[in-house]
Amino acid sequence: MEHNFKNTLFINFGGIGDEILFLPTLSSFKKSYPNSKITLALEPRSKCIKDLSNIIDDILTVDIKAKGTEKYINIIKFIFEIRKKKFDCVISSGKSPFIAIILFLTGIKFRIGYNSKTDFLLTEKVKLNENQYAGKMYHDLVSPVSKVNYENPKIYTDETLELNDLLKNKDYIVIHPGVSKMSIQKNIFKCPNITFWNNLIEDLLNKNKNVVLLGTKDDKDLAEELLKNDKIQKHPNFINFYNKTKNIMEMAHIMKNASAVICVDSAPLHVAVGTGAKTFAIFGPTNEKKLVPDDINIEIITNNTNCRPCLWHKRAYNCENSECLNINYKIISDKIN
Repeated sequence: MEHNFKNTLFINFGGIGDEILFLPTLSSFKKSYPNSKITLALEPRSKCIKDLSNIIDDILTVDIKAKGTEKYINIIKFIFEIRKKKFDCVISSGKSPFIAIILFLTGIKFRIGYNSKTDFLLTEKVKLNENQYAGKMYHDLVSPVSKVNYENPKIYTDETLELNDLLKNKDYIVIHPGVSKMSIQKNIFKCPNITFWNNLIEDLLNKNKNVVLLGTKDDKDLAEELLKNDKIQKHPNFINFYNKTKNIMEMAHIMKNASAVICVDSAPLHVAVGTGAKTFAIFGPTNEKKLVPDDINIEIITNNTNCRPCLWHKRAYNCENSECLNINYKIISDKIN
């Protein structure tokens, strides 16, 4: 069946990493319907995704993590806002039965979502397969209306941007050691301890490598601990960019021009992957097969304990010892000549 979609709404709630994983879905749809305006509805914390894509025409923000009745008031306002914009198609991620109800209430004629108890309210339902890379899981949503093959996430980087003078004409390695504060508040720890990072950075500096430290205010505790180490902070090859990038575009630009990026399971990992940078991705309790695509430019670093991965399908937070995060820094430094 052929369609003539002119004004399409996509809905995907989550962090910036989730939005990067969602980009292949938007890209394939745009290739099939190049004249369709694309609007993405998402959480306020992830609105910067528009800076990393040249196919998103507009965004709508919805605070679905608000407390109590405020959350439902926000959803009702969201539904009324959508009804005003006259979309002819809506495609939404999310496995909650509530999703299909929201889509039905929008009044949009063509509605696509995952199968659930309420999927009879959808025009097309898609089987949810969570046992695959998340980018492909999201991409399944466009299968009823597009035959374009899946491609890994690619983020838009502004080639007119210039590197900071500290980085120009240098071969450098980027280290982004932190995770979101939200993860830490939920007792979800996905990065090795400060000793690992101290040893890794010192070893790279001793090899005469230029090391760039990236991070935002979410990484304050870890970054400040690293900067207490005089062997790192005072080394001529160490470049401190912690909390100094102006926006996510600048961070992406720095990563794209790096000889390697070292990070953990976090939003910056998805940024690095999207730029095509050589990436060393450190994984502890989470499942790298669901979060990182098969790519020769990506090396997975783990401590393969018998119990990992466990987070999400076995437990909602870390176990007491998190043995899976006891990773030898030499595994990475020995790979970097």
